[in-house]
Amino acid sequence: MSGERNDIQFDAEGNLRHLLTTEGLSAETISEILDTAESFISIGERHIRKVPLLHGRTVVNLFFEPSTRTRTTFEIAAKRLSADVINLNPTRLSTSKGESILDTVRTLEAMHTDMFVVRDGSSGTAHLIARHVPSHVHIINAGDGRHAHPTQAMLDMFTIRQSKGDFRNLRVAIVGDILHSRVARSQIHALNILGTKEVRVIGPQTLLPTEIDRLGVTPVTNLDEGIEKTVRWWKNNLS
Repeated sequence: MSGERNDIQFDAEGNLRHLLTTEGLSAETISEILDTAESFISIGERHIRKVPLLHGRTVVNLFFEPSTRTRTTFEIAAKRLSADVINLNPTRLSTSKGESILDTVRTLEAMHTDMFVVRDGSSGTAHLIARHVPSHVHIINAGDGRHAHPTQAMLDMFTIRQSKGDFRNLRVAIVGDILHSRVARSQIHALNILGTKEVRVIGPQTLLPTEIDRLGVTPVTNLDEGIEKTVRWWKNNLS
């Protein structure tokens, strides 16, 4: 949750190599990802929902933490881009028999894997793998512990942009258990990077991280107060 840039995500030329967290990304990088995503909307509306962008590439969904919805979403997306997809059942992975995560990854690398989509209940797993894969292999973090869920945050930014447009005119409230939410953390970083006017987090004190204000948010512990102020701001600025 520090403000330090995560350089492991970028190659020597400054191009995005892995997507591990929204923290450290530039507004230009996020906007480019959102623009690219928007260009693919029409694929889902075609009679044949497929393009050859990842033809000949292999994507492994490496889910140590089960999530049928997220895994299926990545599988469908990869197949629509013409990739070969391998889904691994976390209950059957060799790691449950004592083999390390990196050993499992190296075994799969030998099968000419190009991309790993990684999900784990422990924070930092995707970063660990990213530090040990060769330069041609890419890692996407599909959620790690309480740390980050950048793809979900990107989807949320995409939805907000489609609905509201310019983030600089927005006041956004995130309501719930912020302390344990990897999605909220990724949302907060992305919203601030995109210049959101105010990011407000609403939840009981016990479910807000200590020193939450260092993330560039306004904490509110009363639900009615937090929502009422947000609604009042919108009325005043849209009238």
